[in-house]
Amino acid sequence: MRGFGILVLLVVMLGLAGCGNSKFRRYNGPEVTQVQVHKTERKMYLFHHDRVLKSYDIALGFAPQGHKQFEGDGKTPEGTYYISHKNPNSNYHLSLGISYPNPNDIAFAEAQGKSPGGEIFIHGGPRGRISQRDWTFGCVALTDKQMEVVYSMVRPGTPIVILP
Repeated sequence: MRGFGILVLLVVMLGLAGCGNSKFRRYNGPEVTQVQVHKTERKMYLFHHDRVLKSYDIALGFAPQGHKQFEGDGKTPEGTYYISHKNPNSNYHLSLGISYPNPNDIAFAEAQGKSPGGEIFIHGGPRGRISQRDWTFGCVALTDKQMEVVYSMVRPGTPIVILP
């Protein structure tokens, strides 16, 4: 019986020790009402109405100039979208889905006989961080620690405006 008690205590201690390093943070501040990405500046801003709550340096798609039009073009979309969902099991630490492609993006690509692509996210970096400035396939990338904060602050349905 004494061995069982020690085992239970050990399990509880290990469980509590793991709580301090969780990638899931809590946020109790003002609501993020809009995300803005300024591609030329390589900056992302989280807004509460007209007030900037946070700003971050970002990495973009490996071909950052211009609006994403087709799958594999390496461009980050431009325009107004929304955060579609949270992905806690992302290959890139954590991620927030961006609602690309919208109906206009789809129509344009189909008219050219191509796919618009998809699966555009705001995400953390991969394990073994890539040293290039713009390295994604069209996503917006932050460090893992920054992504943990953004993930806690931004909710699905939040508008995201991606500017040239």
